[in-house]
Amino acid sequence: MDAWLIVVLAICGAALIAFVVQRVVRAHQQQVSAGREELVGRTAEVETVLDPKGIVLIEGERWAAISEKGRVKPGEEVIVTKVDGLKLTVVKKETEEVTK
Repeated sequence: MDAWLIVVLAICGAALIAFVVQRVVRAHQQQVSAGREELVGRTAEVETVLDPKGIVLIEGERWAAISEKGRVKPGEEVIVTKVDGLKLTVVKKETEEVTK
């Protein structure tokens, strides 16, 4: 075989290995944002009436929820305050009214 072909293949192989190692290191450095603990403080949309129990949507996932205060209508936003197993405790998100 030609010596230049061996050198070129060795360089390409080393570049491929360096690229893969770089991607693996970068993936390990990213913080995982999955799990129930990450839901506290997030905003959810009410799917079925919370009176006080109902269903909310967070990023397309349905969760059983309990409203801490009063009834919340579908389409309104709530904030997750607690996660207990597969049930979320939520409070109605206060809307800021613009005064003129």
